[in-house]
Amino acid sequence: MTAKRTNAPRGRARIEYLKVQNFRALREVEFKDLTPLTVLLGPNGSGKSTVFDVFAFLAECFELGLRRAWDKRGRAKELKTRGGEGPVTIEIKYREPGYPMITYHLAVDERSGSPLVVEEWLRWKRGSHGQPFRFLDYREGRGKAVSGDQPEEHDTRIDVPLKSADLLAVNALGQFADHPRVAALRDFITGWYVSYLSADSARGQPEAGPQERMTKTGDNLANVIQFLAEQHGNRLEQIFEVLRRRVPRIERVLAEIMPDGRLLLQIKDAPFSHPVLAKFASDGTLKMLAYLVLLYDPSPPPFIGIEEPENFLHPRLLPELAEECRASSDRTQLLVTTHSPFFLNALRPAEVRVLWRDEQGYTQTLRAADLPGVSEFVEQGALLGQLWMEGQLGVGDPLVSQGAPGRPQRSR
Repeated sequence: MTAKRTNAPRGRARIEYLKVQNFRALREVEFKDLTPLTVLLGPNGSGKSTVFDVFAFLAECFELGLRRAWDKRGRAKELKTRGGEGPVTIEIKYREPGYPMITYHLAVDERSGSPLVVEEWLRWKRGSHGQPFRFLDYREGRGKAVSGDQPEEHDTRIDVPLKSADLLAVNALGQFADHPRVAALRDFITGWYVSYLSADSARGQPEAGPQERMTKTGDNLANVIQFLAEQHGNRLEQIFEVLRRRVPRIERVLAEIMPDGRLLLQIKDAPFSHPVLAKFASDGTLKMLAYLVLLYDPSPPPFIGIEEPENFLHPRLLPELAEECRASSDRTQLLVTTHSPFFLNALRPAEVRVLWRDEQGYTQTLRAADLPGVSEFVEQGALLGQLWMEGQLGVGDPLVSQGAPGRPQRSR
């Protein structure tokens, strides 16, 4: 049995709203009332991976700097929406426990081949009355911010110029103790884990040494298992217990230090006396192990993104993986993209966002719960994956024309 689900991650900031403009096919897309577990569903090219990349882009802006994140995606020529006007804009609304809702707005454009922050601000409303106000407000490297843990509208705004127009004010000011709310957002975003887990990467033999967090590709999986074995043995045993339930015959996983200082990952299959090297283990076993290590992290990231977890996993494992994701959503917020009806079968209509491209080629989205008849079907015992395959969601079925979901039209 999986852990009981709660309504929100305890003690962690959580994103409740996302708006994106002029980011590739996302000319203008809004995601309201985001749930602790949010799953993006849609056919190839609908924009799921682009939404996923919005989070990766924002995280990289903080970790690597705007210029590297911008250049990595082909600059304005490849990143901005075709035919769109104005900057690339990302706006999130998030809530820290014990604080009002905070809105973070970032608008980026390009000038003479170089990216710059056109506009960046933080806004909240203190108390039940009054209007929202900005306690950080910057344009092209110049602006002001209110210091202190509880910024008020009448507080003095201090002018703190940045060295360059491509620097993020939140990233810069968040390093100082007198801006705790700004620092909290910086820590929140730099803590995101947007994964690109690869079974091939997990087969490697890294240098020995415990590491607390998996890399985005999972190439240090053996190091994280070494860390768990040394520091959190009970949690590692819990992971093994779940793995044994999900992948029958697997007994345990070993991380052994070799004479040359490398770390060898081995998987012990119950019927055999000697473990199998990870390089010879199945892709599905390694992927499931990596997902469990990520989800059962003793101190998980505040936000986890997982793209197409169905790759290399047996279909029967996918509803159980979805349950593990939901069980973990009381400790972290998850965003998952999928094409799998089996993964979808374990989900609730409010957790699923259906994406499609309109006649102009731009991404649109709706909650599955807002599609006609879907919630009623589910209340009567239908599964979302079944409804999707039957064309009831209006997308993803090659026999259904790609119009707005909820109004499926069979091709003739």
